[in-house]
Amino acid sequence: MAKKNEKMVDAITSMNEDFAKWYTDICKKAELIEYTSVKGCMVIRPYGYAIWENIQKILDGMFKELGHENVCMPMFIPESLLQKEKDHVEGFAPEVAWVTHGGNEKLEDRLCVRPTSETLFCEHYANIVHSYRDLPKLYNQWVSVVRWEKTTRPFLRSREFLWQEGHTIHATAEEAIEETERMLNCYAQFCEESLAMPVVKGRKTDSDKFAGAEATYAIEALMHDGKALQAGTSHYFGDGFARAFDIQFTNKENKLEYPHQTSWGVTTRLIGAIIMTHGDDNGLALPPAVAPIQAVIVPIAQHKEGVLDKANELYESLKAQGIRVKLDDSNNSPGWKFAEYEMKGVPVRIEIGPKDIENNQCVVVTRHNREKTFVSLDELASVIPVKLQEVHDGLYERALENRKAKTYQCKSMDEIISALEKNGDGFVEAMWCGDEACEDEVKEKTGVGSRCIPFEQHEISDKCVCCGKPAKKMVLWGKAY
Repeated sequence: MAKKNEKMVDAITSMNEDFAKWYTDICKKAELIEYTSVKGCMVIRPYGYAIWENIQKILDGMFKELGHENVCMPMFIPESLLQKEKDHVEGFAPEVAWVTHGGNEKLEDRLCVRPTSETLFCEHYANIVHSYRDLPKLYNQWVSVVRWEKTTRPFLRSREFLWQEGHTIHATAEEAIEETERMLNCYAQFCEESLAMPVVKGRKTDSDKFAGAEATYAIEALMHDGKALQAGTSHYFGDGFARAFDIQFTNKENKLEYPHQTSWGVTTRLIGAIIMTHGDDNGLALPPAVAPIQAVIVPIAQHKEGVLDKANELYESLKAQGIRVKLDDSNNSPGWKFAEYEMKGVPVRIEIGPKDIENNQCVVVTRHNREKTFVSLDELASVIPVKLQEVHDGLYERALENRKAKTYQCKSMDEIISALEKNGDGFVEAMWCGDEACEDEVKEKTGVGSRCIPFEQHEISDKCVCCGKPAKKMVLWGKAY
């Protein structure tokens, strides 16, 4: 049996040796994905899809608690419809896939394969919103989208991916802005409480906001290798889309007004975020809330009388409690099973053998730290939920410590370059005057781009990190996936 710090899975490249290869190894070895003949697209295998289903179930419940309803828009968008919002179509043009033929006939108006659905929702709103009584509409959809990415990577960037996109429409700017911020907070809560992933909430700079939006808000997470990952976004559109699509409603004073809109979304890249935030050289380390298997029971010397009977008894007890539990009674050796479920990131492993049964106990091992605990069989049902919470808390604290250790406060571009050379990639907190030219120069000279303007501000200096002029905001900078 492996010792606490001993590597169990040799098939996975060490993250310190080659982080990109380590990531791909986990995606493949843990049976999350398989490549296909369609370049840039992947099969999400059952274990990977089960993680997404758990993400979906939790978020869908949160959305519905906030009053949102699920809808489903078409996959295709006529080019003439897409062209109605100039900034929007220009922003997506390089990534759009087009359908030019239906059967053998060339289409007069070619169809865009949905990269996002703002235009479709606007067309729909124009048909159903007429009075203030029709507002607000709080909609969400769970669909796939296509964006023709040049460089692809499982979960992080693929040409087709799964996501949810929320679209809401409101009578006033105040209501829409409140919704934009509310949904960003919803995402942050989900990441921290369900994915054990600390995030920074903030507003994107104008150069980095969503095409067609007045303001874009984001949650940014730091991966184990010090690179940033945008984990979710929420956009305030103002009335720009409403004007472009001629959506008007009659207010309480019987006057025509343009409504205000939002959109917000997260994608299957959250699975990539889980891998890169919590994984180690033995494979996945899954947060219990989204783990397909929360606890696995491994019988020791299962051929001996009574072992499988007791293992089944434990399985039924935990299953009745609502825990996603698996009993592995296959003919593989216990050592193989230990390595397999370590690699698949199962939060808790339960070992039960003849001697354990004699002593009315079992061994419980937590994935994030390999800590072993002897637990009375009479207390197991109450101990496992506690252990699952321990795993969540341990993963969160480890990720938070990683972020703290890799966050650098800098007062000049020389300090940014020095900090990154000395310590490796990470978040850089530095002041900014608000000039886009300075934002571009920081990225060009240091390699880190603006990730967001954090809501939680603190003053590192009173001067812009680039030009030395009076600073307006502290910005979070970093290299990003």
